[in-house]
Amino acid sequence: MANLKEIRNRIASVSSTMQITSAMKMVSAAKLKKAQDAITAMRPYSDKLTELIQNLSNSIDGDTQNPFTVKRTIQNVLIIAITSNRGLCGGFNSSVIKEVTKKVETTYANKNVSILTLGKKGNDILQKSFSVVENNNEIFDQLTFSSASKIAEGFMSAFTSKEYDTIEVVYNRFKNAATQIVTTETLLPIISTQDENTTTSTDYIFEPTQESIVDELLPKSIKMQLFKALRDSFASEHGARMTAMHKATDNATDLRDQLKLTYNQARQASITNEILEIVGGAEALNS
Repeated sequence: MANLKEIRNRIASVSSTMQITSAMKMVSAAKLKKAQDAITAMRPYSDKLTELIQNLSNSIDGDTQNPFTVKRTIQNVLIIAITSNRGLCGGFNSSVIKEVTKKVETTYANKNVSILTLGKKGNDILQKSFSVVENNNEIFDQLTFSSASKIAEGFMSAFTSKEYDTIEVVYNRFKNAATQIVTTETLLPIISTQDENTTTSTDYIFEPTQESIVDELLPKSIKMQLFKALRDSFASEHGARMTAMHKATDNATDLRDQLKLTYNQARQASITNEILEIVGGAEALNS
């Protein structure tokens, strides 16, 4: 009977875990819908702004150079790692941490690399091995463009003061609820990527001047690029957590069913033994 009691306790424990994971799955599904709508609505604006910046950068005079487009010999590097504040989301955080570690140890092996973490999980791991100059765990408590702008203004100022020669961001780009793509983007300097196969160019009328418009749009583009990465990561987090909790719920259901089968088999064996003992006792009395 002690064995049966142990199995009953395990069944109750697994059932309780299954209820928790199922509830977390539904909560993440609700949050995912809102986050997915936000990043889906934001991408067309962000893509169009990036296209506009590229066209302006390609058409600007060669002797005019914005501080955010200056290319320097890469010696000091800042990597912005975007993770989450909470776990239970599969390989969401570990994939970003692995990519950052790979970049520090291979791509920038002989460089001075500093890391800015956005998210508690990334900060907890990366600060043990690398130089984390700043971390911001509260950014996801109220994810707005103004909060992202404050962070962007900090590293933009550091770039223009030549504290860093290049700044990159590593995050999970949202594709769907089950797929998140680890992505690395260069925030600074802004690199003009003119397609050689593209011969068409956009003719702009600048008012007041081309330089003033570029000076106005470049900082906004950098802030928007960081905000989009944060939105992408936020949606990816809820998608990864929903998928992980869905798998956990399925595994708990299978385990519970197996335990119930084991319990029934053990109970049947116990009843059979009791019947055999009664029959054996009756036969002994009759004889």
